[in-house]
Amino acid sequence: MSLALDLALCALILGVSLAAVAGAGVFRAVIFFITYGLFVAIGWARLGAYDVALAEAAIGAGLTGVLLLTAQGRLRRVQADRTERPGAPLPAALAGGAVTLALAWAWFVLPVPEAPDVAQALPQSGAGNPVTAVLLNFRAWDTLLESIVLLAALLGVWMLARDADWDAPLGPRYHARPSGVLAYFGRVLPPIGLIFGVYLVWAGTETVGGAFQGGTVLAGVVLVAMMAQVLPPPRASKRLLRAALVLGPGVFLLSGLAAAALGGSFLSLSAALAKPAILIIEAALTVSIAVTLALLVIGPAEAPEPAP
Repeated sequence: MSLALDLALCALILGVSLAAVAGAGVFRAVIFFITYGLFVAIGWARLGAYDVALAEAAIGAGLTGVLLLTAQGRLRRVQADRTERPGAPLPAALAGGAVTLALAWAWFVLPVPEAPDVAQALPQSGAGNPVTAVLLNFRAWDTLLESIVLLAALLGVWMLARDADWDAPLGPRYHARPSGVLAYFGRVLPPIGLIFGVYLVWAGTETVGGAFQGGTVLAGVVLVAMMAQVLPPPRASKRLLRAALVLGPGVFLLSGLAAAALGGSFLSLSAALAKPAILIIEAALTVSIAVTLALLVIGPAEAPEPAP
């Protein structure tokens, strides 16, 4: 039964991915991409990688899907006079096929690298969760660069509009109907989502969870609350908001410099200070990730259309 379930899941992943790449229509491709992310999250869960599964469901399928739907809506309004040609571009299909063949070749031909035993070094890492130990201690460089890349993505979006556009009020397309389901959820879900997001960050050092998962949940809570008009829209010119954006990478860098100043190497946390340092870094990263993702989804207010 388990083998049949795994084979069916693999077939669904391959089928949905093919539909996302080869299907006609941007909107349909985005929907298949979101479905693909959910199936991949189930696949990671079947492999026992629950941290990766949670991150894939929250970020890969959730927030990324919302961003793609928002971009597709903007493109549809900008290119309303153009007709969309069916079919997938041939170069993209060839590039995807080439990457697939290269990965298959690497899987069957290249030798399996010998990785160090994380379980032996786990007591000195400051975290009981091996994923957190790797991301924030043994391979902290990767996580630091990921937080900087996320901030750079927001800066790229920021540069596409004027500062005044970011300070403009949200348009009606972001507002839920006062008597609708989303408005009701916007009043009920934020306290529950806040507790769940904080729990994911706190529990991430010992079990499934972490800053990216908790930050994504908090970003979703903020978005729902703003759509229900429970919270005011963020103002990009506020200093507190900009400080929140750089809080995570800044604390991460300061922790690395402090570790180097105490006689170790950059981002090498000692066993005595590793656990409190990881908790502080995770908390700061959660704030930055939540604010960054929320601003990425909201984007600047659209300029009003000129009068005919």
